[in-house]
Amino acid sequence: MAETIMAEFAGSTGLSKPERPPRRYLWTDAFAVCNFLGLYRQTDDDHWRRLALDLVDQVHHILGRHRKDDPRRGWLSGLGEEAGERHPTMGGLRIGKSLKERDPSEPQDDRLEWERDGQYYHYLTKWMYALERTSRVTGDPKFNSWAVELAKTAHAAFVYTSWAGAKRMYWKMSIDLSEPLVLSMGHHDPLDGLITYRALQKTASDLSTAPEPGLDPEIAELAALCKGINWATEDPLGIGGLLTDAYRVAQLMTEAGMAGNRFVSDLLGASLVGLEAYTKARLDKLPAEYRLAFRELGMSIGLHVIRRIRALIEKRDDIFPDYEKIAATIDAFEPFMHLREAIETFWMEPQNRKSQTWIEHKDINSVMLATSLAPDTYLKV
Repeated sequence: MAETIMAEFAGSTGLSKPERPPRRYLWTDAFAVCNFLGLYRQTDDDHWRRLALDLVDQVHHILGRHRKDDPRRGWLSGLGEEAGERHPTMGGLRIGKSLKERDPSEPQDDRLEWERDGQYYHYLTKWMYALERTSRVTGDPKFNSWAVELAKTAHAAFVYTSWAGAKRMYWKMSIDLSEPLVLSMGHHDPLDGLITYRALQKTASDLSTAPEPGLDPEIAELAALCKGINWATEDPLGIGGLLTDAYRVAQLMTEAGMAGNRFVSDLLGASLVGLEAYTKARLDKLPAEYRLAFRELGMSIGLHVIRRIRALIEKRDDIFPDYEKIAATIDAFEPFMHLREAIETFWMEPQNRKSQTWIEHKDINSVMLATSLAPDTYLKV
């Protein structure tokens, strides 16, 4: 079913069918790249690898450049055509929303802001990770180098020092990264950035292409930002993100031999609190019209990691100083494990995919369903 979903996505969004106008959206496309790479690894069919590379190229040439309805032209970075081709992520990447960005002189409309273009940090980290995955699967280091360039650009724009002298992050920036459009900080943005930057550093080292300078200063700033934050959330997409992050940290710890980090148990504990609140609300019992598939599927993707983390810590219990606490927390997830299959089964049902909430978000819903059905490449660092 994942193959069917991704083939349909490639056609309907103008990736495999040039006669259709391309429809690019950064979050969805980041998951799609990982799905295409995963299908390539599982089937050894080069068609899927080609689609992944074509999608990377299309995202950079559409979301890395100014909109057609914008008087500005060219790469967001301001680089010339030739330099922009070599460094397509140096100016960041647009979200891909339907409406133009809000002019900073306009009053903010919280409802309308969801439909306006700009740049989101948590979308950029998703794309960094998709590029890192592309380097890992293809063996070509340039994709990871583009991800590092994107990390430096995004970090410089989104992270700032408040009037009190503390580091903070903006949630949304203008297309050219010159103005913040939403001042508040995304709950998990510093966490996503910290783990993604570490993965990029690891891949750069493994592929012997360590950038000069590296991401050490940015990692230090995000590590400081992460101190003391309670990561718990009732949002199923956020819960899934925490679980995914916990697994990525566990992988980085075991592969790099980094002992002494208690991050994994903290993230698992916060995820468990969120799951308990989610199940009490019984949101999974509502009909399709009242449910947002991509948020639920984010949680089902995350639930795939529980048994994977158990396998990791059992192999390398010397790495985890709080091994017993992690093991006990993993045991506490058992009553919730049925949710993964229940969510996937619900949204695989054709009738539920006829609901208005599915149709309105069809691209992101479909791609994340495919990720949940075949999650290995997306989850593995």
